[in-house]
Amino acid sequence: MEKVKIILPADKPDFECLITVRVSDINYGNHVGNDSLVSFLHEARVRFLAHMGYTEFNIEGLGLIQADLMVRYKNEAFLGDKLSCKIFFVNFSARSFDMICAITTERNGQQITIAEAKVGLVCYNYQTKSIAHLPASFTNRFLKHQA
Repeated sequence: MEKVKIILPADKPDFECLITVRVSDINYGNHVGNDSLVSFLHEARVRFLAHMGYTEFNIEGLGLIQADLMVRYKNEAFLGDKLSCKIFFVNFSARSFDMICAITTERNGQQITIAEAKVGLVCYNYQTKSIAHLPASFTNRFLKHQA
């Protein structure tokens, strides 16, 4: 089986947040379920947008939709783990960009990678139900954020 390849940037993350694993995130295998991990990615994205003064439905009047998702599961996460979600935004085009995420936790003084993911995001006009160009003001603000 060919494995998903996700390349984490060597730079400092554009955003980082902590998410604590709740009992509702645990599956019958007694670890975080894959559906919960995808929810963590969504939560981290929403937190980043809020940090920038945006929502998924209003980035300079336009929204974002998720076009694709790749996740590489590396280790289990358990109830009470504090997951660090490090987010990198890369591959900007006229209409889309990628969110690369590294999810880690610390156990017994060691940093453990739980998962790596790539989320493809596309600018979307919810009024016309069509893909749109990323607003220059968003892209410019983002580039200022990276500096």
